[in-house]
Amino acid sequence: MEKIKVLIVDDSALIRQMLTQILDSSPQIEVVGTAPDPYVARNKIKQLNPDVLTLDVEMPRMDGLTFLRNLMRLRPMPVVMISTLTEKGAEITLNALQLGAVDFIAKPKIDVTHSLNDYAADIIAKVKMAATASVKALDATAVSKAPAKKMGHSVSAKHSADVILQPAAVKKHFRTTDKLIAVGSSTGGTEALKHVVKDLPADTPAIVVSQHLPAAFSESFARHVDNISVMSACIAEDGQQLLPGNIYIAPGDKHLMVMRDGARYISRLNDGPPVNRHKPSVDVMFRSVAQNVGSNAIGLMLTGMGADGAQGMKEMREAGSTNIVQDEASSVVWGMPGEAYKIGAAHKVVALDEIAAQLLALC
Repeated sequence: MEKIKVLIVDDSALIRQMLTQILDSSPQIEVVGTAPDPYVARNKIKQLNPDVLTLDVEMPRMDGLTFLRNLMRLRPMPVVMISTLTEKGAEITLNALQLGAVDFIAKPKIDVTHSLNDYAADIIAKVKMAATASVKALDATAVSKAPAKKMGHSVSAKHSADVILQPAAVKKHFRTTDKLIAVGSSTGGTEALKHVVKDLPADTPAIVVSQHLPAAFSESFARHVDNISVMSACIAEDGQQLLPGNIYIAPGDKHLMVMRDGARYISRLNDGPPVNRHKPSVDVMFRSVAQNVGSNAIGLMLTGMGADGAQGMKEMREAGSTNIVQDEASSVVWGMPGEAYKIGAAHKVVALDEIAAQLLALC
């Protein structure tokens, strides 16, 4: 197989060197060049024809977003953003995903060498995934800025959802009109979720979301979702009642679970270990929904790398929930939805443009 050709764009010579060493350590990847700024990168893209670009979010001369916008309009290609874990970095990165970047990873910590192996495995996996992603030319009208409405980790041990919530015998829940929608997503999911909720009315049943994101990104992500939807989006809080018309997003450093409090559904946040190397984990949330909502729940798995959530979605189906997975053609990567489909967890495989209508029909 031909190696994946990567061009690294970063204004830091040390970061360029670190990323080159990490990516070149994979026999499937070859760093064909580096660039200190977008102007040099533009020429090297023409000369080297890379398969994947890694792009620093903040650079001199031309900022990463301006360069990405031009790139995705004129020469669309898979881009992995190298992000700082700050509020500003989070906002820039989420805007980059809106412009068409495939994924992002935190800027490597130069002074924390013991975590470099975990970091290396993560970025190598994301570059490999990006090379297979379907990338489309930027539609400028689709990324117009929404008006502001209101303010609303790598781990080597791999745990299952059992460390947070033990499996239980399936309970029979009486069907009621009080529905709940549970959504799991990862790579590409920030934009996919926005695409779904922008078409849902204000009286849609409560939606709980576990999206793989760092904690520093949580507030910015909730704000982006809130701005695009007539529903209200917020970061879920412990003990919060889950009400129709609201979207509750798991914070980036806690597992989100759905519990019963009499006739009400409430959220519970758990600070236990990562599950499937993720925190929040979709498996944890889906298992809690299976145990406490059952046939009154609708499960939705959006685009994402890996298999987190597949087993939990199967438990939801066994508990009587109706489940949808995003189809392969419209997914950035058909990992999580594909795994759920393969093990028989899904009732329907649906294109992204049709998911909102399917959810409303099921509600």
